[in-house]
Amino acid sequence: MEPLPNSRTEPDGSAVIRVLSYNIRSMRDDTDALARVIAACAPDLVLLQEAPRFFRWRKKLARLAAASGLVILSGGATAAGPALLCSLRATVERTEDVLLPLTPGLHRRGFATAVVRFGGARLGVVSCHLSLQKDERLTQAGLLLERIAAMGVEHTVAGGDLNERPGGPVFRRLGDGLRDCWTAAPWGGEYTSTAADPHQRIDAVLTTRGVEVLGCGVPAGLPGVAEDDLRAATDHLPVLAALRVPAA
Repeated sequence: MEPLPNSRTEPDGSAVIRVLSYNIRSMRDDTDALARVIAACAPDLVLLQEAPRFFRWRKKLARLAAASGLVILSGGATAAGPALLCSLRATVERTEDVLLPLTPGLHRRGFATAVVRFGGARLGVVSCHLSLQKDERLTQAGLLLERIAAMGVEHTVAGGDLNERPGGPVFRRLGDGLRDCWTAAPWGGEYTSTAADPHQRIDAVLTTRGVEVLGCGVPAGLPGVAEDDLRAATDHLPVLAALRVPAA
């Protein structure tokens, strides 16, 4: 496997960053394995889904961040599950947790959002976990595009558990304004679900058009990422992307 570019700031002010999207199943599995996987990916941003939402959820999320060498950026229970972690390389401009309209009988959903800077590069960030119900999922995809537009940032990265395979209506809808990073620059593995039997890609990292995708995929085989840890950490595999964000 070709090495994924390391994080760095370029002479022109642009920033190469690593972004990890990961459904962590409320940290109900092996949290030590989970932290090892995250740390080995050396991410600047982590877009979590199914972060802890109930008793002492902040403490659990803070413990994961610390064990991974990161800090909490936003989200968790206040965003109904999505959360953002970041490295100390990020300068935080603002954060906002967004709750989506509740459909009776279905789980509440939300977005964890932030605007951050890496050197001269400014980036909007959104973590999402879309509905299991197809009509609500498609509506939420539209709300995601609206939220990204409303952030007022030229460059944005979004990621999450889309609960749908490529070619479905959600991927097509999101394709109106975003690029699927795996399609743009495939690297590593493709399938994200399940961790024990990877057979489908329902998790993705997506960017607005001005962001250059240097590589994206499941980091199986990345130095420090053990197969046993990937299987023990949670029921999804993570998606790791290397991106070049232009200077603002």
